[in-house]
Amino acid sequence: MSPELHDSLAHAMRRALRPIARILLRNGVPFRTFLDYAKQAFVDVAAAEFAVPGRKSSISRIAVITGLTRKDVSQLVKAPDVESASAERYNRAARVLSAWVRETAFHDASGRPASLPLDGRRSFAELVRRFAGDVPARAVLDELERVGAVTRTRDGRIRLVTRGYVPRTGEEHKLSILGTDVSDLVSSIDHNLTHPAEEAFFQRKVAYDNLVAECLPELRERTGRRAQALLELLDRYMSRNDRDTHPRVRGTGRHRAVVGIYYYEQPVEESR
Repeated sequence: MSPELHDSLAHAMRRALRPIARILLRNGVPFRTFLDYAKQAFVDVAAAEFAVPGRKSSISRIAVITGLTRKDVSQLVKAPDVESASAERYNRAARVLSAWVRETAFHDASGRPASLPLDGRRSFAELVRRFAGDVPARAVLDELERVGAVTRTRDGRIRLVTRGYVPRTGEEHKLSILGTDVSDLVSSIDHNLTHPAEEAFFQRKVAYDNLVAECLPELRERTGRRAQALLELLDRYMSRNDRDTHPRVRGTGRHRAVVGIYYYEQPVEESR
């Protein structure tokens, strides 16, 4: 690695890690615990992506390329995978919400997502059965209630509160999607760093650093409204080509695709 590349990478990592450090410190997680998280990530990636072609990754090779001891690697390789359950819960809940917004069969006379009974025809249970696979409707309902996405009406029907899976309750619930969304964003950037321009994923943003405070409420409102409309448009297209939603769709291979939009604002300190 050239000195210039090393300096650029060091600067990028320091900046990228600051919000992670902020979240960890706010939740009482010390550096040594973060170091354990980092060790596990290094071992997972080394084992899955840096093996010698045609060979299974060995403890010794993982130790060499990560700089960890063989003892550390051996322990970390045996660590159970705790990510799959939370990721699957997130995916199923998000899929149900998207279908509720998208599918006219679950809309009311005005074309909006209808309040649904728990069971029966055109019910929440039917929505889950069609779009979340083999999972109890009660489990999905509990998750959506937990994150504040749905509520119960006085007559026992289930009403949609938000059109996306964005937890509104305690911070511990919002943190459940941190790993998934940050991982997707960084993986997209990594793809663009290692592939030619014609194979790059879409990665754009618009940013200004001298906006007046008065424009921010309208900017937030416009961003949310137009971004939600775009995501719902893309969701309809992706749903038509997804085998889980439409088992009869024809095509080859199996791929995961993600489109994410984010908004951020902060005050800028005046230079002295």
